Amino acid sequence: MTGGDIAGLIAAGIFAVLVGLLAVPLIKLGRVFDETSTAIRELSDNVTPLLEEATTTISETNKQIARVDAITSSVEEATSNVSSLVALFAATVGGPLIKIAGFSAGVRAAIGGLRPSRKSAPRTK
Repeated sequence: MTGGDIAGLIAAGIFAVLVGLLAVPLIKLGRVFDETSTAIRELSDNVTPLLEEATTTISETNKQIARVDAITSSVEEATSNVSSLVALFAATVGGPLIKIAGFSAGVRAAIGGLRPSRKSAPRTK
């Protein structure tokens, strides 16, 4: 054996030791990747039903909002109709009522002026 052969054997031995030392972290890294893919698979399996439920909930919420919008429109229309009715009633009946109230106040004042004033006698205990 020559010096070159011995150096080659030493280099091959060192290379084998380095490969052995590097194999352990690579195996651990492979396990980490396996655990990561398992976690992602489980997460995907758990998230899919949640997304379907959220989609259903949002769909039902949109239906309820549409119903509330229809109710709000109906209430707005009813409020407008009541407001118009009150304005019509005030315009139709309000003027004559004011005249009647003024007339009755005048009649009361006239009758009050015709009556003799009564002075109450002092009370004794």
